[in-house]
Amino acid sequence: MIVDKYIQDGQDVKVVEKLVDKLQDMMTPGEQIDYIALQKKPAVTILPDSIAVSSKRIFLCEFTKLGLATNFEIFSWKDIKDIAFKEEIFGSKVTVIPLTGENLSIDYIPKIQARKLYQLIKGALETNKKEETKIERITEIPKPAPVIIEEQEERPSDSHPISEYTTPAEPTPVPSYTTAPLPPPLNEQATPVEEADDEITLKLKKLKSLFDKQLITQAEYENKKNELLSQL
Repeated sequence: MIVDKYIQDGQDVKVVEKLVDKLQDMMTPGEQIDYIALQKKPAVTILPDSIAVSSKRIFLCEFTKLGLATNFEIFSWKDIKDIAFKEEIFGSKVTVIPLTGENLSIDYIPKIQARKLYQLIKGALETNKKEETKIERITEIPKPAPVIIEEQEERPSDSHPISEYTTPAEPTPVPSYTTAPLPPPLNEQATPVEEADDEITLKLKKLKSLFDKQLITQAEYENKKNELLSQL
């Protein structure tokens, strides 16, 4: 019989046959029923509640309408947090603890069936936890390698950026450069006006060079240039 492996711990054959027929229709590819535990009350139990364990899920079954219908509470292993059972005088109370929602309990499960049920469910939860951990490690996105940026020599133009949204820095004082005039030829004597013109010209050239290198602002350049030109 197909139900022989489900009645080895005193389960009722007729009830197991009904459950197996219903559960077989709900099996997914590669899924199989591993164990069925039946409620057994002190009095005669015609339609006992039961807990069935497959390779992928757990089924809490309750017969209704004189056995013509069955209510199923079905959980995949990833939806189960834990399983617990408590041995009492007449059988054991088995409690399924889902990740969300209320705990579900079935009492009067024979003690030997409750113990096997506990072992199977605990083992399935441990296996599922290991598989989820393995998947997380495989799918973990590696951290990007640090980007190394080589420092380059900063150009003078980058050291003092000019922006309409920033407050300009304090004006940089213009250094004063003097050049010793060459001695005039023996037969010629340079006039004071020519010496003054040469010094102003040098200063204007130096001022233009500082502006071209962006070491002074446009306003500083214009002010200093006008100051030099006023000396002519």
